[in-house]
Amino acid sequence: MPLLSVIIPVYNEAGTLNQILHKIASVKVDKEIIIVDDGSDDGTVELLKKVTGPHIKIIYCARNRGKGAALLTGIAAAGGEFIIPQDADLEYDPQDYVNLIDHALKNGLAVVYGSRFLKGWRGVTPFWHYAVNRLLTGLTNLLFGCALTDMETCYKLIKRDLLQQLGLRAQRFEIEPEITAKLLKKGLPIAELPVSYRARFYAQGKKIGWRDGVSSLFCLVRLRLACD
Repeated sequence: MPLLSVIIPVYNEAGTLNQILHKIASVKVDKEIIIVDDGSDDGTVELLKKVTGPHIKIIYCARNRGKGAALLTGIAAAGGEFIIPQDADLEYDPQDYVNLIDHALKNGLAVVYGSRFLKGWRGVTPFWHYAVNRLLTGLTNLLFGCALTDMETCYKLIKRDLLQQLGLRAQRFEIEPEITAKLLKKGLPIAELPVSYRARFYAQGKKIGWRDGVSSLFCLVRLRLACD
């Protein structure tokens, strides 16, 4: 069993795929890499067919279903002690895996988030993006009595057995608040460490939009009101 399962949901990322795989491979952590292609049609599939390695799993989906659905497919196939999602673009730095895992192991933690905003937001992301994140993170803190700085972070390092037992259902970007809400409803502490971040813009292929923010808001409220 590897220490870490890195799950990469991929949809039309031919421009950055090889670079992110190279960055992940260079991280000195015992890991497996699970790539879930979510119905790409830009040449990503052709690139993936050339990817080989003893610790690489590639899963092809016939049609695009959304980031959440792709992530759930990867979670079901994971075998590591911990799982971490990895966007296929170059916004996050995989070298941050090391600090996140070290912190989890040294402190006996099941969950560690990599926060983009522990050191402030200026120079990290555009203000409007930070404002939406602040709204969703603030609502999470209000509804669940926590003090997170970045609920929407991609880097959610979580023990595999715990993550597989959460009963996740979200198909799109609302997978982020669903994971956080269900962890908090179980009373589990979420530690945060700062991570590197380099924002990508829509002209570069960024896919999340304002509708996803609205869906995330309703997801948080629904899960707070839901009976366990």
